[in-house]
Amino acid sequence: MRKGHVMLEKVDLKKTLSKDAYKKALKPLQESLASMDMPMKEVGLPVIILFEGWGTAGKGRVISKLIHNFDPRWYSGVNTPPPTALELREPTMWRHWLTLPEAGQMSVMDRSWYQEVSILRLEKEIDDITNLRRMNEINNFERGLVDNGYLIIKFFLHISQKEQKARLEKLDGDKNTEWRVTPDDWRRCRQYDRYSRIFDEMLEFTNTSWAPWHVISGMDDNLRTIEVFRIVDEMVRNALQLRREQHAAPKAASNVILPGDYPFVKMPLLKDVDLSKKLDPEKYKKQLKKEQERLSRLHNTIYRKKVPVIVVYEGWDAAGKGGNIRRVADALDPRGYEVVPIASPSREEKNRHYLWRFWRKLPKSGHVAIFDRSWYGRVMVERIEGFCEPEDWQRAYREINDFERQLYDWGAVIVKFWIHIDPDEQLRRFEDRQNTPSKQWKITDEDWRNRKRWPDYEVSVNDMFRYTSTTFAPWHILCGNDKRYARVQALKILNDAIEERLKSKK
Repeated sequence: MRKGHVMLEKVDLKKTLSKDAYKKALKPLQESLASMDMPMKEVGLPVIILFEGWGTAGKGRVISKLIHNFDPRWYSGVNTPPPTALELREPTMWRHWLTLPEAGQMSVMDRSWYQEVSILRLEKEIDDITNLRRMNEINNFERGLVDNGYLIIKFFLHISQKEQKARLEKLDGDKNTEWRVTPDDWRRCRQYDRYSRIFDEMLEFTNTSWAPWHVISGMDDNLRTIEVFRIVDEMVRNALQLRREQHAAPKAASNVILPGDYPFVKMPLLKDVDLSKKLDPEKYKKQLKKEQERLSRLHNTIYRKKVPVIVVYEGWDAAGKGGNIRRVADALDPRGYEVVPIASPSREEKNRHYLWRFWRKLPKSGHVAIFDRSWYGRVMVERIEGFCEPEDWQRAYREINDFERQLYDWGAVIVKFWIHIDPDEQLRRFEDRQNTPSKQWKITDEDWRNRKRWPDYEVSVNDMFRYTSTTFAPWHILCGNDKRYARVQALKILNDAIEERLKSKK
């Protein structure tokens, strides 16, 4: 693990704040904190304030004092207990994505995603590699939030072993408070030095420029309160000012692509893809049945072995995504899969990180999720239509790779399809839909408008292949001029990917 200075040892646990000094500092801070609700709402600033630290260090008390300054309509309190059995069937960060505040609102967390890292490290004794991966996931998670406009304020409340023991004894000796003390609390107090080393490791590795830690003494209630109030006030005020300056300043041109440090699979340009491949009806029937039966057997295996499968469909309008998805779904037990159609984001979704709505739709272990369009809209339609700034869609390549890497490390099979057709074939299908009453609902003015921007979309798709076709989540181009060929091709690729992942888990 990374080595560095010991953060906990730097905290002065002897420092106190007098009652008079406390009263003098408290009122202006309370007034300042109470006045920030509306400015946060006006500029759309989402804030996450999280508290970690030793048991009995005063997290609950300082949280109670802090939220008293805010309008209850603009904040939510989040308690983070150990994950349930159901939550353990989801990716590690899944439940934390669900608690993200909307733009202009605040979440105050009593423990957070860090609890699992520190507790698992100590009590489940996860190895260095797994621990490092988990903390990298947290750093990427926080970086993604901050890059997309969130403010994260992290507190760790520190006390001495002697003080912790005294507080536990006091709580345990009172009938009204003894319920707050558990055998785990006493055990962790006895193992104070061991826990201290792990906490330091965690603090050091996740003390980033975008989300630094504030390690505060929990020994003195007055000092703890003023320090927390002061830091929250200062950081929110600075974030509000920065947000106003960004809104006022002209947007600078950005030409930086950030795919992240990942191994990539070289992909052909769309113009070089051979679309002449076909499958005659008889061969199609036989191969379709064979591959569907194969997928059906594999579905039973992944359910038994708790392997999640994520299938992503992107492609040109009228390329045949719906028919392709239907042939995959026909082979699956309806109790073990979900087709997730992706449309324009709702107001609720627009007010959060753009990946939030996709995290909510991930399958639990052993299940299959089929996405009819996906998070790649960020680097295609949102890029082309100007729904986000250039720096947003360019940064999204790295964010998407981070996202998919986390899913892969969780154990997921990730299969991404682009169904490719040529412009002539698309025109033929558009006209067929337009001239067939039962199919007219499939064609819209937007489809015709998108067709005019084919060259722009082709550039964005080629970029998408270049920057997001990783070894753990590669893109597969389906030759879609012949729908039969594309359907069988998709099933074969999906089956091969599942079998390969099952072999690696033996």
